[in-house]
Amino acid sequence: MKRRGGEEAAEVCRNRNKKKKNVTGFANAGMVLTALIWGFAFVVVKDSVDLIPPVYMLAFRFTIAFAGLAVVFCRKLFKISRSDLFCGGILGILLFISYFLQTVAIQYTTAGKNAFLTTIYVVIVPFIHWFINKKKPDGYCIAAAFLAVAGIGLLSLQGDLSMNIGDILTIMCGFGFAFHMIYIDRYTEKHDPVVLTILQIGTAALISWIMAPLYDGAFPEAAFSMKIVTGMLYLGLGSTMIAFLLQNVCQKYTTPTSASLFLSLESVFGVLCSLIFLKEYLTVRMVIGCVLIFAAIILAETKFSFLKGNGKDKEMEIQEE
Repeated sequence: MKRRGGEEAAEVCRNRNKKKKNVTGFANAGMVLTALIWGFAFVVVKDSVDLIPPVYMLAFRFTIAFAGLAVVFCRKLFKISRSDLFCGGILGILLFISYFLQTVAIQYTTAGKNAFLTTIYVVIVPFIHWFINKKKPDGYCIAAAFLAVAGIGLLSLQGDLSMNIGDILTIMCGFGFAFHMIYIDRYTEKHDPVVLTILQIGTAALISWIMAPLYDGAFPEAAFSMKIVTGMLYLGLGSTMIAFLLQNVCQKYTTPTSASLFLSLESVFGVLCSLIFLKEYLTVRMVIGCVLIFAAIILAETKFSFLKGNGKDKEMEIQEE
């Protein structure tokens, strides 16, 4: 009887682990889709937002996203608590600060360095997660983070490695995105991720409209040209509304470290979309960079367990449960 009971318990644990892996798999797939949306944005909005000042651009994209979310999830607006407002407000402030720093920084540095230094969050997230949530990352995740940054560097950097004020602001932006991801992980444990998405986007929109006249000056006359409207619609509905909704919902079922690694695929998708739609050239350096990023994700997610025997791993999973 004891043996039979042990077998039943082991079967229950295996089924539970399988369901957990399936949910995590869907969450990771959502992160990949988010990275694809952000990567494709490089093509869609290329040269379409040159006529609009940076903070007005943020104001438009966040406002469009907030309006879309409010319409689609209008019923959830009547169930918002004070705690939701506080948490969503914190996320919105972090989101605005990060994007504002990135937008200002790109005026003083190259696009490649801006993209590379922003993704420093891939390395920062595991350590901040450890410090704030007391969850120590394993060696595989740390190695994967540095491997991903190396790959992004090969994709983004061209040769000028000197530092200026734009680079410093971009690094600060990377820290902002890292804290944003950590607090998404913390707040989605007890709060509806959809509600948090609505509130953080709304907060970011409000701050953007307050800051835009102060930083950019007068409202731009070219803001309603067809070129700008097309770019803003994709930034607002695609890169902001859908992408951040996916991130907030999916990150509830995965770790911040895994999320940051999957989101680093944005640089890979950006390169691929540029090759396909803009007819840009592929170099050996780009290929190596993409390979390193994929290797980093495989390392963090599988720990190369497919190269080892899995009997012991299954036994450990059952014992942990």
